[in-house]
Amino acid sequence: MLTLRFVPYHEIEYLSSARRIHKLLDVVKENKIVLLEGRLKKEEETDLIEITMENIDDKFKGIELAVINPEKGKNQNVFRKAKTRFRNALLGNRQGLTVIGPATVVSEIKKNPDKIELYTQDETKKKKKLKNKK
Repeated sequence: MLTLRFVPYHEIEYLSSARRIHKLLDVVKENKIVLLEGRLKKEEETDLIEITMENIDDKFKGIELAVINPEKGKNQNVFRKAKTRFRNALLGNRQGLTVIGPATVVSEIKKNPDKIELYTQDETKKKKKLKNKK
């Protein structure tokens, strides 16, 4: 069974960077795919990957991460850019969507500017492999 957990931006808004990362990583370690409203800062994404690497063991194999931001890259006029920056300054960076999933569940994430394609591992194949090894 595939479990998605939506994390609204307001749940992590007032947390420190370290607490944000650990909160998201704790959810992923429960074999759930996190759908985060908005995105982490670049430094937080880097820290998330580093902390993930430190936590890899026999049970936890790592994460797959993708960010989609439909507004980024589109031609915006000066007024729209200023409006976006002002909104981000007041409300935080809530634009876009971040997907973080455990590598044991998510086999691949393909992203385009406007969509994310998420491919998961087939659980029945995993169980058959385990049975054959025994």
